[in-house]
Amino acid sequence: MRTIYFYLFCVILAIPFKLSAASLDKLFFPSGFHIQTYAENVDGARQLAVDDHGVVYVGSRGEGKVYALIPNASKNKAKKVITLLSNLNYPNGVSFHQGKLYVGELDKVSIYSLTHTQKSIKAIANGAVGSFPNKRWHGYKYIKFSPKGELYTAVGMPCNTCFYRDTQPIFGTIVKINSTDDIEIMARGVRNSVGFDWQPKSGALWFTDNGQDMLGDDTPPDELNRVSNKGEDFGFPYVYGDNVAAPDYIGKPIPKNLTKPEHKFQAHVAPLGMTFYTGNQFPKPYQNQILIAQHGSWNRTTPVGYRIMLATLNGSKITQVKPFISGWLGDKNQVLGRPVDILNMPDGSILISDDYANAVYRVSYQNAHSLSHQNK
Repeated sequence: MRTIYFYLFCVILAIPFKLSAASLDKLFFPSGFHIQTYAENVDGARQLAVDDHGVVYVGSRGEGKVYALIPNASKNKAKKVITLLSNLNYPNGVSFHQGKLYVGELDKVSIYSLTHTQKSIKAIANGAVGSFPNKRWHGYKYIKFSPKGELYTAVGMPCNTCFYRDTQPIFGTIVKINSTDDIEIMARGVRNSVGFDWQPKSGALWFTDNGQDMLGDDTPPDELNRVSNKGEDFGFPYVYGDNVAAPDYIGKPIPKNLTKPEHKFQAHVAPLGMTFYTGNQFPKPYQNQILIAQHGSWNRTTPVGYRIMLATLNGSKITQVKPFISGWLGDKNQVLGRPVDILNMPDGSILISDDYANAVYRVSYQNAHSLSHQNK
């Protein structure tokens, strides 16, 4: 059955109708916002990072490349797309810290020194940190530095549902990398997180998690979680949602003190990159709130996801979750794009990567009279 679903998904993705600069009017978003194509031909665009020069770096999943997007004078569009690095081990993750570019590969985080010239950028290998299983299934690394300057990543379970805690406890975790030989587990029981960020003021770590497949169209929910204590257990593979026993563990002993999600998304929306919006360009209701990229379902009868969500918080409690940008799932369930990551830019705009349309978009707020489309 899994093979059949995967085949159908591939057929859908093979339809050559991808969102282009000319068809951004298919998207829906609140009045006052504006969306444009920041860069095209960025194959498999995944995690985003920006350096002190305004250059944007883009990881990729299947291409083995890291791209550098050189901004134009106004810094509202890339004037040039450079293939900065090639032949890497699925370099999904990128992060910039203290003048260096960090690249999350399957088995490590590589470090590069950057040299900027008038026409280009060069990256020079400067070692690596971390040592992780070289597993592709849920092995794509999302990396980010905490407000304290600590490097974090997630290590997904190499399966749909399995148990590795006794033999390989690194699986199903979010970790802090102190050095190659010093990796701290900050959260466990995490099936597959490809996005996390720290809440302004409180400093709490929040992360997305993708639930188990092949349990039906509406089970289990995908999750948005918050870490309160180091080593906290979020339940996988024992439970899902509000600590509902997973099929393999019904009637069996389940650990106590498992943490429930802060929010349960619809099953299979595939929440990936998330960020707290920390700019001041967007109106106040968006500031310090969470933006989440829903990559979209692949094993659901009726596709869901393919949008950017806004989660509004009051302190540590979520008060509302609603679509911010939608329309990447078009008429007759035609896939036009699949958002992956969201990046705060220095001017208060955000960038969104799309690994299906091979593009990066820029979202800005102008005024209530700018051309835009209301959300459905």
